[in-house]
Amino acid sequence: MVGFRFFCESHSMSFPAFDQTPIEFGQPVPQKKSTEVLDALFHRRSAPAPTLGLPAPSEEEMDLLIRIGFRVPDHGKLGPWRIMRFTPDSKAKLVAKLKTLAESRDDRQAVGALQKLSIPPEALLVISSPVFPYKKPLWEQQLSAAAVCQTLLIAAGALGYGANWITDWYSYDDEAKALLGLTEGENVAGWIFLGTPTEAPLERERPDYDSRVSWWEG
Repeated sequence: MVGFRFFCESHSMSFPAFDQTPIEFGQPVPQKKSTEVLDALFHRRSAPAPTLGLPAPSEEEMDLLIRIGFRVPDHGKLGPWRIMRFTPDSKAKLVAKLKTLAESRDDRQAVGALQKLSIPPEALLVISSPVFPYKKPLWEQQLSAAAVCQTLLIAAGALGYGANWITDWYSYDDEAKALLGLTEGENVAGWIFLGTPTEAPLERERPDYDSRVSWWEG
């Protein structure tokens, strides 16, 4: 764990050097090889939400994460998603309201699940917000929202932070969704919890390649 402690102690709040030059609409976007990106993706691992602590991404870093999160496949250029942010105070108020809701139902498991929301210092709520009438298939619009979640995870890791994508009961409960201000047709694509891991996440078992890859032979 010595290497991990060194990483946490030496974590820099400044951005890694990379090209942030804006590319104008209609201009070619160069495709670049990057062994660093390949390494990060090959070894990508979510950090358990209860292990996420301070420091959290700065406001500048959060702005960068969200801008990167928007650069996802989006059939029809609809932008069928939105992101909700929270201050520490507003997140604590949400946890308190959700706890009251769960306790009113005598649901201890639901109360316990709120730890994942309360502990991480930063959270983003990615909301699937399809465009009606369906200019493009609903499923494709929902997949685009999921792509935002995954891209946020990858970008957070590139900045040196831990991240976790969850849903849990308060993403599906109608009263909880109403507390969050979701409108008809909207759903939670995911909560993205962010912070610095207090311990290195352990590798997990991965799907078997051969059992999930096949060839179509006509």
